Amino acid sequence: MSLVPRIRPEQTHEADRPRDRRSRIAAIGLSVLVVVGVAGFGSYALLDRSEASENERSVRADDAKAPAPDRNGPGPRPDGPGQNGAADDSIPGLRTWDASKLTRNHVSGPVAYPMKPPVGGDHNPVWMNCDGEVYEKAVPDENAVHSLEHGAVWVTYTGGAADADVARLAERVGRTPYSLMSPYEGQAGAIMLTAWGNQVTVDGADDPRVDRFFSRFVQGPQTPEPGATCSGGRGAAR
Repeated sequence: MSLVPRIRPEQTHEADRPRDRRSRIAAIGLSVLVVVGVAGFGSYALLDRSEASENERSVRADDAKAPAPDRNGPGPRPDGPGQNGAADDSIPGLRTWDASKLTRNHVSGPVAYPMKPPVGGDHNPVWMNCDGEVYEKAVPDENAVHSLEHGAVWVTYTGGAADADVARLAERVGRTPYSLMSPYEGQAGAIMLTAWGNQVTVDGADDPRVDRFFSRFVQGPQTPEPGATCSGGRGAAR
């Protein structure tokens, strides 16, 4: 007779049950860890992309707010004017005067200007109308200088100027706000263009310096009173 005890099938299954339960619990726990890990990685990646996108938007916003480069910022200007009547090669023959030395007092009487036509200085409290005004007779220097102070370009000519040039310049002035034109006997050249502190003698209406002078000095950076009106002043020639 065998002394080895017999184990019934029911006993074997009962012994295996705790082990199976532990295996299932371990498997479930591992699955939960995997799910949590995947979810955490996905959240991290999403946050990382969100932060990168936010940083990119912030950089674009900062770039948009940044001021545009100033073309007339520090550094020498290639067309910078000379001083005290010195020549300026950017507009051949252009002469300039130091604006800080051109006084701007209002006076009621005549002023003895050192140049003809005058480029600035003390002047009459009333300006000559300069919204494209073409005067057939000479105008008072003191009123015209006040127009220069407002940023106007003053075209003057003598009897030596060709009629065709006078007509073409008159047409140019007539369509250009902040400009005026008048005859001026005694000036050095037949046709001269004047702005505050700046002056050039040109050869005729088709001289390329005419366009450049207008472009640069009509309400240009030399203007002591930018934006001041060119109407409502004196309109009658002397």
